[in-house]
Amino acid sequence: MNDTPLPPVDPSPEAAAPRTGYAVIQDYVKTLDGSPGVYRMLDAESRVLYVGKARNLKARVSNYTRPGNSPRIEKMISLTASMMFLTTRTETEALLLEQNLIKQLKPKYNVLLRDDKSFPNILVGKEHGFPQIKKHRGARKEKGSYFGPFASAGAVNRTLNQLQKAFLLRNCSDSMFDTRTRPCLQYQIKRCSGPCVGLISEADYGQSVRDAERFLSGRSTKVQEELAEQMMAASEAMEFERAAALRDRIKALTQVQSSQGINPRGVTEADVIGLHIDKGQACVQVFFIRANQNWGNQDFYPRIDADNSPAEVMEAFVGQFYSTKEPPRQLILSDDIENADLMTEALTEKAGRKVDIMVPLRGEKTELVAGAVRNARESLARKMAESATQAKLLRGIAEAFELEQPPARIEVYDNSHIQGSNAVGGMIVAGPEGFMKNAYRKFNIKGDDLVPGDDFGMMKEVLNRRFSRLLKEDPDRDKGMWPDLLLIDGGAGQVSAVAEIMAEHGVQDIPMVGVAKGVDRDHGKEEFHRLGQRPFALQRNDPVLYFIQRMRDEAHRFAIGTHRAKRAKSMAANPLDDVPGVGAARKRALLKHFGSAKAVTRANLLDLKAVDGISEALAERIYDHFHGAD
Repeated sequence: MNDTPLPPVDPSPEAAAPRTGYAVIQDYVKTLDGSPGVYRMLDAESRVLYVGKARNLKARVSNYTRPGNSPRIEKMISLTASMMFLTTRTETEALLLEQNLIKQLKPKYNVLLRDDKSFPNILVGKEHGFPQIKKHRGARKEKGSYFGPFASAGAVNRTLNQLQKAFLLRNCSDSMFDTRTRPCLQYQIKRCSGPCVGLISEADYGQSVRDAERFLSGRSTKVQEELAEQMMAASEAMEFERAAALRDRIKALTQVQSSQGINPRGVTEADVIGLHIDKGQACVQVFFIRANQNWGNQDFYPRIDADNSPAEVMEAFVGQFYSTKEPPRQLILSDDIENADLMTEALTEKAGRKVDIMVPLRGEKTELVAGAVRNARESLARKMAESATQAKLLRGIAEAFELEQPPARIEVYDNSHIQGSNAVGGMIVAGPEGFMKNAYRKFNIKGDDLVPGDDFGMMKEVLNRRFSRLLKEDPDRDKGMWPDLLLIDGGAGQVSAVAEIMAEHGVQDIPMVGVAKGVDRDHGKEEFHRLGQRPFALQRNDPVLYFIQRMRDEAHRFAIGTHRAKRAKSMAANPLDDVPGVGAARKRALLKHFGSAKAVTRANLLDLKAVDGISEALAERIYDHFHGAD
């Protein structure tokens, strides 16, 4: 593969402004051959306008030298000041490269999939004698059986909840499993069989694991039939407690199936993708069908232009969506794509097995597509209504705070701690599309010189880190990362202090507003403070006031949640984990002997030597770790 930036053949050094448009592209055409590859069109400031692929680069780029294109393409051509080319061995390779570059560079004139993310799976671990069942997101590095993807964490959690009732598999971590001395609450509420304390044999537990895997693989009917037979046998043997337990397991499996909605009989493994376009906006709805079961759906709103065709949008979505995900065996689409054969070849090559792409005309698959399109249409209608409301609120923000234009990015900050411990700062972002959760940031407060409860000192650290990074990553402010408005929890003093922090970074043109509760701290009587101006309030029934309250509450929720997660992690930390040579078995022996990790840290050397499995050398190492070696 060759990455070749080519200058125009005959540039004009005397020109006052960079050359753009047809003439520039014609100069590049003279240098190209018929190789397959990817091309990039750049403006005068070297920003990527468009990324495209070609079976024949010379022929494809030549199309841009002839008038008669759509207004969008004409505008793009008029802005093009230079081009770059990547030649590839095959057109399939060019297609994959094109989609990767689009996701990376986010060109203005490409159809762009926004808010792409990984989807959760269910993992049945295989690195332990008693496998754990849990939610998994990300690379599949851990040894075990993976089932998914599920459309959301909620869909996984609901399924896991019922599977635990049905198969009594543990969800605790290996370290917790290895240190248990008595059954946990999961056992008490009949969601675990208690393997940690030997209440089930490894063979019987292994059978439950295999049953769970069979159920997740689509052989649910067979599993339920076997459980029903066991229940009848237990009942006939007058083992009524066991029969009742088996009845509850069958009921749990039935609830999993009923929560999945439509479970197609003739589709084993597929993604059903429905597209709806209206007024220059698009919604793509994806249903995940695995093991003849519906594992949820997710909607996406790709950025498009008014003249993009459904085929163009669908091809761009499929290419970008599966650039980081493993495709299923079938893609069932509502609209044809422009290069179906090429996309099939690319996805087959990526998956290492056959992938089929189809647009059904009749039968069950048509009904599935119709359902996906209906969901896409309804989701887009809701999205457009919400966007119109959001635009009105942003205009209200601009009017209330006397901004030049509605803000495209509002950042709200909040801190959370308990007397200074486990302190974190949270930043949430809102804009034309509502809360931009992929832009949220958390800051672990690191300042060693902070006084417990020093909220301003914490805010100072957060803002210093935030804007130091912004100046480094987006110095020209052209990547959409800079806020148009800062909302600060506090009054005039906090606003003045934050203004000083911003001035230290040379940033003095971002409006900031302090949001303070009124004298009686009543929700709805907030006062707004701006630098050098008198405070003011909004009417209690003003929608803009409610919007500001929602943003402040969201910042508070995010900071509190981050703080609680950090505190829970610190509370769960076991001091024995840091002692060299103390593994799971020795940790269990120490806890059994002393009763708690805290007691181990206080134990004297003689008591440590008395623990079964702890040698004299290891006892000295443990003692020195907690008391310091002489």
